[in-house]
Order: sequence, then C-alpha cells, then structure tokens
Amino acid sequence: MNLSSTKQAQFIKPKIGSFEKNLTWWVLGCIAVGIALGKVFPGVFQTIGSIKVAEVNLPVAVLIWLMIIPMLLKVDFGAMKEVLAHTKGIGITLFINWVVKPFSMALLAWIFIRHLFADMLPVEQLDSYVAGLILLAAAPCTAMVFVWSNLCGGDAKFTLSQVAINDAIMLFAFAPIVALLLGLSSIVVPWNTLFLSVLLFIIVPVVISQGLRYVLLKKSQSALDSTLKLLHPISLTALLATLVLLFGFQGQQILDQPIIIGLLAVPIIIQTYFNSMLAYWLNKKFKVAHCVAGPSALIGASNFFELAVATAIALFGFNSGAALATVVGVLIEVPVMLSVVAIVNRSRSWYEAT
Repeated sequence: MNLSSTKQAQFIKPKIGSFEKNLTWWVLGCIAVGIALGKVFPGVFQTIGSIKVAEVNLPVAVLIWLMIIPMLLKVDFGAMKEVLAHTKGIGITLFINWVVKPFSMALLAWIFIRHLFADMLPVEQLDSYVAGLILLAAAPCTAMVFVWSNLCGGDAKFTLSQVAINDAIMLFAFAPIVALLLGLSSIVVPWNTLFLSVLLFIIVPVVISQGLRYVLLKKSQSALDSTLKLLHPISLTALLATLVLLFGFQGQQILDQPIIIGLLAVPIIIQTYFNSMLAYWLNKKFKVAHCVAGPSALIGASNFFELAVATAIALFGFNSGAALATVVGVLIEVPVMLSVVAIVNRSRSWYEAT
C-alpha cells in the first residue's frame, strides 16, 4: 500500500470510554486508597501477599485473568491472514516492538536508574526498578491500541492483524527477551517463576479466551459482543483492585519518597515518544499509508501493562520496585498516548507530502 491509497481510507469515528479517558485519575485514586488501606490494615495486605505458589501470588493471578481474558477475547488470530495486505507496516511495527523497544528501554533504564537518578532512589531497589521497566517494554499492548487506532483513523484490519501477530509472538518470545535483558542488567532471573508467569498470564488466558471466542461466535456475533459488554466492567474492577493492592504494599515507600514515581516516569515517557516517532518516520520512508502508519506508531509505543504488572509481582513481589515501575506505566499511559495520537493526526499533511 502506498501513500496515494490513503485517499480511499475510511476514517473510523474516534471513540474512547469514560474510564479509559480518565485512567490517570483512576490510578491516582487507587494510589490514595491503596496507601490509606495499607496503613490502616497492614496485616490484611501481608496475608494476601503470602498466598502464593512458586512465588506467584494467587489472588493477583485471579485478578490478572479477569483483566486479560476479556481483552484477549477481542483478538481474532484468524486476522493474521491479513498480513500480506500490510507487509511493510507490519514489518516496521514488529521491528519496533521486538527489536528496538525492549533494548532501548534497557538502555534508558541503565542511563537513568543506574546512573543519573541513582542517588535519588533507594539503592536496594535499583535492580528491581530496572527489571520493572524492562518488563513493561517487553510486552506490546493488546487492548488499548484499538482505542488509539480509532482515534487516529487507523486501518482496523491492520490493527487487528498486528495485535494478533504480537500476541502470537508473545507466547514464545516474551520469556527469552525478558531473561536476556535481565541477565544483561546483572539481575538474577528466577527461571521457574518466569516460565510459570508466561504460562499463567499469556498461554492460559490465550487458550481460554480463544476457546470462549470460538464457542460464542458459533452462536452469533451478538453473543460475543454481549459477553464482551458483560465482562468489561469486571475487567476494569479487577484492574482497579490490583492497583489498590499494589499501592497498599508500596504505600510507605511512596510516602517516604514521592519523587520516585516522577523519576521512573522519565525513561518511560522518553521511550514512548522515541519508539512511536521512529515507527512513524520509518513508515513514511517506506511510503506506507497514513491509516497504517498511525496505528503502527501507536502499537510500537504502548505497553501490555497488565501482563507487565502481573509478571513483576510474580518475579519480585508486591512491594518491589519492579511492581511500582510497571504501575507508573499505567499512570502515564493515557495522557502520553493521547499526545502521540495528536501528533499523528496533526502531522498528516506533512506525512503525505512527497
């Protein structure tokens, strides 16, 4: 597809739910509630934190399933057959997601966490912060990218096929990339826990969601749509409950050093803009249509933060710097990604200029 074909592209009416639009405020609310509950009921949080198998916390595993399965239920792996229609755009996005993004975050974490900000952060948590940032970057977003794609008039088939391909790659690439980068950062990798996390938070949800999707679609498309509508508030509630639990454990650390959240946000924000603009520029150089370049840039920048949070908790625990670093990604997701959408939309005339 070349630039001239953009004139035939149909724009999808932008839609963003009230929850997604106010996600940053919801996260800030969870910070306040979690810290308060953690101070008032510390024993309850310690009990919840102790319910685990092979270092995987079972209550959180249930919450993560409730978050992830509805999101994966939207994904049609059959859409991967559309790959031939968007070869250049998909190739660029895969390059950004799996070659540039994890390694650029590892570099930024090394620069900022181990060096520039090291004196302002708890020394015992430096490795954990680096690990959390790597986990955040190693998982491409699955759900919110559909919203971002809509907002920039993206090609729906490209977005769906790209998400399906990324999810398929995650099944076998997430653990090796995380292990490699944690090893390069001199962080001990708990292999058993890492593989169990991949099994619990990627493979099992994919199998369940696709099995359920198949059953529902055999009935009708409306059966799938109504199920998604039913599960949506459950998924959101699970996300908020997970955040409250995290901040219940992280509360004292945040109260002691509130600047930590701001410092952790710096490499995440830089990485988001770097990867999105690199993907956008590469699509222009390869003469990819704007309706593909927009979602390509957004998919290349956003993160599957639910998976990152779950894996961080499993590998390093509730009160780890890794868990906090992944949650900072949730905190800044909406405002940063909306700004990328604005850049993509406002630069369309520049993009299409020959």
